Amino acid sequence: MLRKNCGNLEIPIYFRFRQQGTIWLTSIPEHRFCTSISGPQSSFRQSVSCEEYTCFRHTIAVMSEPQLPRTATAVERRPDMRGRDIILVLTGLIFGLSALLVHAQDRKPFKIGAVFSVTGKWSALGDPENKTVVMIAESVNRAGGINGFPVQLIVQDDESLEGGAVGGVEKLMNQDKVLAVIGPSVSGHSLAVKPICEKAKVPMVSCAAAEAIVTPPESSRFVFKTPQLDSHVAMRILEQVKSMGINKIAILTDNLPFGQQGRKQLEQYASGMNIEIVAKEEYGPNATNMTAQLEKIRASGAGVIVNWSAAPVQTIVAKNMNALQLKCPLFFSHGFGNPRFIQAVADVGEGIMFPSGRLLAVDVLPRDHFQWKVLQDYKSAYETKYGSAISTFGGHAYDALWLVLNAIKAKDVTPDMDVENARQLIRDGIEQTKGWVGIAGRFNMSRTDHTGLDKYDSLEMLVITKGGKVVPLQQMK
Repeated sequence: MLRKNCGNLEIPIYFRFRQQGTIWLTSIPEHRFCTSISGPQSSFRQSVSCEEYTCFRHTIAVMSEPQLPRTATAVERRPDMRGRDIILVLTGLIFGLSALLVHAQDRKPFKIGAVFSVTGKWSALGDPENKTVVMIAESVNRAGGINGFPVQLIVQDDESLEGGAVGGVEKLMNQDKVLAVIGPSVSGHSLAVKPICEKAKVPMVSCAAAEAIVTPPESSRFVFKTPQLDSHVAMRILEQVKSMGINKIAILTDNLPFGQQGRKQLEQYASGMNIEIVAKEEYGPNATNMTAQLEKIRASGAGVIVNWSAAPVQTIVAKNMNALQLKCPLFFSHGFGNPRFIQAVADVGEGIMFPSGRLLAVDVLPRDHFQWKVLQDYKSAYETKYGSAISTFGGHAYDALWLVLNAIKAKDVTPDMDVENARQLIRDGIEQTKGWVGIAGRFNMSRTDHTGLDKYDSLEMLVITKGGKVVPLQQMK
């Protein structure tokens, strides 16, 4: 006989088999019990047909006779187990069944929505974001869920289209009734759906970087983001330029919202640091050559080029500079933090600097660094599961989903709560986040700061060395 606790109800379960062996109930990621049998090599899980009864957030399976492997070794034997057909007796079923039905609602999941550019031109951002949240949801559910309830992740691929992001968010809010939205992947899409989430009072945690996503505070009450602030990135670049004794720079940006917001921040802070912007050039997301822009920059006398983009096209800048023998220092923004981009310039990118989170340099990070464990754990889990390198974009999604899940835990949200009340509690929980260490840094949210990251705590000036290796600039000194 086996006994399995199911909430406050303990149900004795008897199994009798023709073959030698003992089957028992064990928890699986979907919060169900299934049959398992111990064998000489490893645990064996047998697929059986069954009728299910919900029991305090779990499922009890009434099974037909499984075909057990002949090599199985019984963990527990009884003399009357041999030579009989399988008999499954659920003692207490008459009492328990009523409890099972009453508490079926306990298995109702937390519905969390996500909108990413999984396919299309922004897939270099959206694909690792999607993979990351799927991995987290699976891990959380294997561990028993949040507050004892499973997480149901509903992902919408906007196909790298603004209209797809808008439509995806509206479906998640109105049809799926999600409690919060993770994403979108890029700034333009995030700015397009921001007013929709604000009006509907649905918490949104963007994975895009433009500061306008969370400003001004009075029109961003339900909107948060996880990448570092544009203003902080701009200041870190300009501080580094100043430390190099250079006071004339050229700005080269894409013509998309992220690039335009970056240009705005550089312009705002350069004059206050006595740095003159002597050239301003831009390019489109489908550009194939930057030679004309770079020749104008050469003629301007700029001592540094700051390139601001999150699109794959930005790598052309480094290649064209190499072809033109343009030797001035080159800075990228935090939108460069993708191994694909770094690999694309590995042969010509030695010396490129960019402020970013520390994920890309975790292998050379001191073990006593406050972020070392969370970065290593994420890197190991992601690369083991998917066989591909991590990126800071996946890290943005990691932080976004965990901010929501932590808020659910902190505010004791349950899936059967009124949706509007649950959404408000999650919003409040995210805003009250203090000292949580994620991939981007240490988050300290407030009513006026819906990013919650410090300029130095969250950003490391990284540099590409020979062969495309990324290390903190301070290690090169």
